[in-house]
Amino acid sequence: MAANEPHYTLPAPHFDKPTKLLIVIAPYYKDIAEQLLQGAQAAISAAGASHETVEVPGALEVPTAIRLAANHADFDGFVALGCIIRGETTHYDTVCNDSSRALQMMGLSGLCIGNGILTVENHGQATVRAQTDGQNKGGGAADAAMHLIALARKFARKTKGIGFKPASENIQIAGDPT
Repeated sequence: MAANEPHYTLPAPHFDKPTKLLIVIAPYYKDIAEQLLQGAQAAISAAGASHETVEVPGALEVPTAIRLAANHADFDGFVALGCIIRGETTHYDTVCNDSSRALQMMGLSGLCIGNGILTVENHGQATVRAQTDGQNKGGGAADAAMHLIALARKFARKTKGIGFKPASENIQIAGDPT
């Protein structure tokens, strides 16, 4: 069982400038969602960052909410939270695959997203992965998003004063005396 296997977790990042995340949560399984949310909030606070939280009906709506926020708001990163438990139909596969794929595509396009949407066989497996005194995948997803934010800041291109972006705040206009 993977829960009993030893694993390494990177130390949580800390930020020297303000960092704000959006937690998007699908509370379909409210007890699990609340624990995931607690873990994410604790991880974000421990790193000195801030957050807002929004709820959506289900896991399929999480990526859409993140894209809307990325297009219309000012967040450094995103935490996707929810739980998908296998049922009797193939709907489970659709929800798991489509929500995960959408989050991955947005990540590959440059958004910093931690995926904490659990995909499990039963409620017991979800409980183990959501316990605030255990593995809490909500906290892990928040840490993942913050590590990506730190990497994005590290790799941010610095302008060299060539082309259309000035190297400083002082912009000279042609014909203006210096």
